[in-house]
Amino acid sequence: MTHQQTVTSGMSASVWGLLLVLSVLWGGSFFFVGMAVRDLPPLTIVACRVGLAALVLLPVLYLAGLRLPRGGTVWLAFFGMGLLNNAIPFSLIVWAQGQIPSGLASILNATTPISTALVAHAFTADEKLTANRILGVLLGLAGVVILLGPELLLSGLGGNVLAQGAVLLATLSYACAGVFGRRFRRLGVPPLATATGQLVASSSMLLPLALVVDRPWLLPLPALPVLAALAGLALLSTALAYVIFFRVMAAAGSNVNLVTLLVPVSAILLGVLVLGENLVPRQIAGMAVIALGLLAIDGRVLRTRKQDPRIKSEGD
Repeated sequence: MTHQQTVTSGMSASVWGLLLVLSVLWGGSFFFVGMAVRDLPPLTIVACRVGLAALVLLPVLYLAGLRLPRGGTVWLAFFGMGLLNNAIPFSLIVWAQGQIPSGLASILNATTPISTALVAHAFTADEKLTANRILGVLLGLAGVVILLGPELLLSGLGGNVLAQGAVLLATLSYACAGVFGRRFRRLGVPPLATATGQLVASSSMLLPLALVVDRPWLLPLPALPVLAALAGLALLSTALAYVIFFRVMAAAGSNVNLVTLLVPVSAILLGVLVLGENLVPRQIAGMAVIALGLLAIDGRVLRTRKQDPRIKSEGD
């Protein structure tokens, strides 16, 4: 099966399962950043995030019997991906979370599939906009707003416009990364090596910048909860998350960015399962609308209905 057929014929159950896991890992990133941004400047947080994640994945890569590629073409791709998928969006979102609530940031971040659909339509041959895809993205976004509550969106939009714009710019960067990252499949780079190479590249860009701008050695030692948040952000929401991210991207192309629609759902369900919070009808309705949107984007249900010979038209 060609990559074009894979992308356009719906994602497998295993890929959807990986997207759900990824949504939990990335949903936690808003919580971890919300804790860390109280005591640390944005560039230091982002540099620690990618730097620690790279240090973890390098030995894992070697233990798996893999090595980082040495070709100049591949490393240019690593740096491009590190810029689009790490350096730009991470810095913008962390800075924005110091200005606006995490809930509003997650709603704005959930617009990533809209940016991705437009970028993929413009720059790929096999991920063109279709009526199902447009409907699915809009339904998914509507579900996110219902899930988290329209009042949060409406009240937040009157606040810091610059911070909100930063999150939206980050979603555009993610969208470009979703299309740019497809080249690693053509280059024959395994997902684990792609994740590691991207993080090494972004670390080499962000660490010097953080040292020059933030001078972190002059900052007071962060409290233990902040250090724990940095560890969670690096190990779970970055190292492990990107291994899964590139596995999904290899199978489903830029559809991997649909995960941003699932992040708020994961956050709500974790609150119910771990913290004993109660589901309210609005949240159930929001999750149902998101599910409808994802079904529309996937497209197999509608195709099955069209192709099933038992389903006859009114004229038969």
